[in-house]
Amino acid sequence: MENPVVAGVLVALVVPFLGNTLGAALVLFARHGMSERFTKALLGFAAGVMIAASVWSLIVPALEAAEGGAVPSWLPVGAGFLGGMFLLLAIDHFTPHLHVGSDEPEGPASTLKKPTMMLAALAIHNLPEGMAVGVVLAGFLAGDPTITLASVTALSVGIAIQNVPEGAIVSLPLATNGLSRPRAFLAGTLCGAVEPLGAAIMVAITGLVTPLLPVVHVMPFMLSFAAGAMMYVVTEELIPQTQQGHHTNIGTIGVAFGFVLMMVLDVALG
Repeated sequence: MENPVVAGVLVALVVPFLGNTLGAALVLFARHGMSERFTKALLGFAAGVMIAASVWSLIVPALEAAEGGAVPSWLPVGAGFLGGMFLLLAIDHFTPHLHVGSDEPEGPASTLKKPTMMLAALAIHNLPEGMAVGVVLAGFLAGDPTITLASVTALSVGIAIQNVPEGAIVSLPLATNGLSRPRAFLAGTLCGAVEPLGAAIMVAITGLVTPLLPVVHVMPFMLSFAAGAMMYVVTEELIPQTQQGHHTNIGTIGVAFGFVLMMVLDVALG
């Protein structure tokens, strides 16, 4: 595509969503649910991708962008990281939701049905991934020299790859908790739509702040903010699920492969 701006927007908003949709479509063909081992491997893989994306695609560029500023580079990056963590903590605390594989809802007391609360949990999970892609896209659109179209592509492809198993993890349990397979596919697909929404929100916020502050002051905070949000999901949800019950080493192996794949993508494409 000749226009790099259009290409960047399409890649960031469409590619991760397509990965999620492909994974959700597995519910239409799978006759049985996923085994415990396979589920832990997929959860670990998703965690590894998100950890590597947080480091290589967000925190490292944030530190580079903050170099030479009026304050030490670690200050805006550290503040942004903590801000993202605490935002997800607040959303997690005030939103009624139910994690896949759990029978105990979290958040305020609610009369919502089990599938609805499962969707809420999965939406919370997907939001930081959209935020991460969105803030990298925003940096590219704002002309940040440390962020290129290749950087946007690498992160979007990495998130899309981990969204395939994630989409399956979303839709298959819904099909065993009262939803028909077509409705479980639709619900899983709509849950993935949170990602382009989160990306659009981050682009809008960055666009509003950038005219007030130089991009070199905005991007370090925003990049690390998205990293903090993703790391909250990893440490609060994904890693704990891989370490419950049996076959915990399978989840650890999944983390290793996911981390290496995302690191390779970022270094090779970014």
